[in-house]
Amino acid sequence: LLGASVNVNMDSVTEIFLKLLFLLSVNHRHMAVVGNKYNCDDQLVSALPQSSFSSSSELSSSHSPGFARLNRREGAGGWSPLVSNKYQWLQIDLGERTEITAVATQGGYGSSDWVTSYVLMFSDSGRNWKQYRQEESIWAFTGNTNADSVIHYKLQHSIKARFLRFVPLAWNPNGRIGMRIEVYGCTYRSEVVGFDGKSCLIYTLNKKLINALKDVISLKFKTMQSDGILLHREGKNGDHITLELTKGKLSLLINLGDTKTHPSNAQINIMLGSLLDDQHWHSVLIEHFNNQVNFTVDKHTHHFHAKGEFSYLDLDYELSFGGIPMPGKSGTLSHRNFDGCFENIYYNGVNVIDLARRH
Repeated sequence: LLGASVNVNMDSVTEIFLKLLFLLSVNHRHMAVVGNKYNCDDQLVSALPQSSFSSSSELSSSHSPGFARLNRREGAGGWSPLVSNKYQWLQIDLGERTEITAVATQGGYGSSDWVTSYVLMFSDSGRNWKQYRQEESIWAFTGNTNADSVIHYKLQHSIKARFLRFVPLAWNPNGRIGMRIEVYGCTYRSEVVGFDGKSCLIYTLNKKLINALKDVISLKFKTMQSDGILLHREGKNGDHITLELTKGKLSLLINLGDTKTHPSNAQINIMLGSLLDDQHWHSVLIEHFNNQVNFTVDKHTHHFHAKGEFSYLDLDYELSFGGIPMPGKSGTLSHRNFDGCFENIYYNGVNVIDLARRH
């Protein structure tokens, strides 16, 4: 989808529409069946090759990170760094983006070396890292109290990443840093599309299926650019809805167009988030029920009531993701197209990226 506009039209031919409904119903039925048997708690570390393990340092070749597998006794029985301080880390490469739901730790086998507290870092690239947080605060995991007991933690919210890094904060004062680990989860399946700052994805809605009283749009995005259009929907008389990244913050702009009709509510502009251009995934959810709008970025939600005749009935049957097809048509902030990645774009339950790939 780089460098070109892609049109997804569900209106053109009735047969295609019926076929799409069939495909979507089959997919949803398949997902429901899988969901009943879905267990995302596979052991992920035990089967990894030695090359998937790395560390800040190692005490000796027998204390290398490759020996840091839970319940294993090879080598010296675990990983230990050359020097025990807060600058050490143990890292695993899961080979692909993975959903991580739990972690477990032990100390070095039969030793006085164990970690009593640590933090988790995660990354898609292995270069820029993000720290696991719980309840919007930095989360330190309580570690071990001896060498061989296993401390298991179910994560409050799963991590989606390829790389995971354990960073010891404290350890047995009568020993040194020593770790054996396991990570639990499953393959993370997603639809990802890249935009180069010149392209956009246009989704044409089926008019018969539009519910004017309810709309739900969700997606994830990742970018290093501080500005760009994520979503745009044009309407009559200048009405439009625009979701735009501006200086690393997300702006949801709802323009009701005619100031004579809506003198006190001609424009609503809600800003959420900060530093969203950090090349990490961020989630967006926009829910519109009647005149109530819920705007969520990551875990922060702004609830507001759009007064006046705010209704999607006044908007076109077309959404554009990543840019505005006709720049300058609307009074938006920058008109700059998005440069980065989108993941799992859903409009009222329809997987837009998957639809684009298949049509």
